[in-house]
Amino acid sequence: MKDHADIAIIGAGAAGIAAALKLSETKLDIVLLEARDRLGGRAHTIRTPDGVPLDLGCEWLHSANRNALAAPIERVGFTLDRRPPRWGRQTGNRDFPAADQEAFAEAFDAFERRLAEAAEKGLEGPAAAYFERGCRWNPLMDAVSSYFNGAEFDRVSVLDYAAYEDTETNWRVREGYGTGITALAAGLDPVLDCSVTRIDHGQTPVRLSTTEGELTADRVILAVPSTILAEEKIALHPRLPGKLDAAAGLPLGLANKAFLHLDVPDELPAEGHFFGRTDSARIGSYLLRPFGRPYVECYFGGRLARELELAGPGAFTAFAIDELAHLVGSDFRRKVRPIVETAWATDPWALGAYSHALPGHAGARAQLAAPVEGRLFFAGEATHPTFFSTAHGAWESGLRAAEEVLATMTAKR
Repeated sequence: MKDHADIAIIGAGAAGIAAALKLSETKLDIVLLEARDRLGGRAHTIRTPDGVPLDLGCEWLHSANRNALAAPIERVGFTLDRRPPRWGRQTGNRDFPAADQEAFAEAFDAFERRLAEAAEKGLEGPAAAYFERGCRWNPLMDAVSSYFNGAEFDRVSVLDYAAYEDTETNWRVREGYGTGITALAAGLDPVLDCSVTRIDHGQTPVRLSTTEGELTADRVILAVPSTILAEEKIALHPRLPGKLDAAAGLPLGLANKAFLHLDVPDELPAEGHFFGRTDSARIGSYLLRPFGRPYVECYFGGRLARELELAGPGAFTAFAIDELAHLVGSDFRRKVRPIVETAWATDPWALGAYSHALPGHAGARAQLAAPVEGRLFFAGEATHPTFFSTAHGAWESGLRAAEEVLATMTAKR
């Protein structure tokens, strides 16, 4: 690893990769540092022994018609599947009649209208305050929140929820979103297995202490999860209480997955979907045979995901099999085998899945994103004002941070 660079980028997820690619177009000397032994961060595709790609982290190109990653990933040879998801539908109406599905959709629409009206008035607080009291669909709405916020609505800011931009167009990468993102990093020369432990930024050059030694840099981009900053896994000297408070107001919610191999796949429809139940927030969401492949993708969020992760390996699988056996019959238990589970809360370089703003902390994204004295710059999905919690939001934040750096270093562009 070099002793000095014009710019050091910490974190080689989507944000760090985007920043590095932008800065590599200049004559500046950059170094990209990554604590993991791989690129991608929370975008991570693995392959099963029979070659099936599984996205353990982000999977869907949300707002795909505006997603800054869609065209580049397709351009380098990956296949975008433009079929819409069926998240809100219950295959075969099992334990969820069509009339109830329509009633749930209407209740959710009414809830979101109340949230939008509150946000227009500048009212802040927990989104759960706008549930209709006694509505039978409140638990299921909380479950859905746990999937896309990583937390139930009592921990979600009204103003932050309203700020998120969603075109409701969602695509997938057939070969894996994580694989697509890391493919864009071709040509970069990252330093892997190199975690940064301390940043002394009181003067220029900034000094970084890492597990591979020390180096200095004129500018530093921190493209790491908000949890890493909030818990001071990277010590900042001088300490920056405002940044730490902003990061703490943007915790990473939790979403985890389990994948189950189907021995008799044709017994379930391709591209189907189940909610495990409809009367609880503690349920799984199940994608049946994505791309027609012989597996079920099981999705868990919020408090349930945290509880099951803490219970240890196998807990997600056991929970999923119980819910699915209730829906399709007890024979399911002998026709399914576990493939893999995720554990993002205990991943030391993530400590969660994606950010949500706590009630009262909607302004924390702008606070976290703001540069410090022209030396420290901040990227990552938590810093994006409207596309937070997404890989394309992280990507755009990396480009923004790179532009901020370049504005201070015009002489070498």
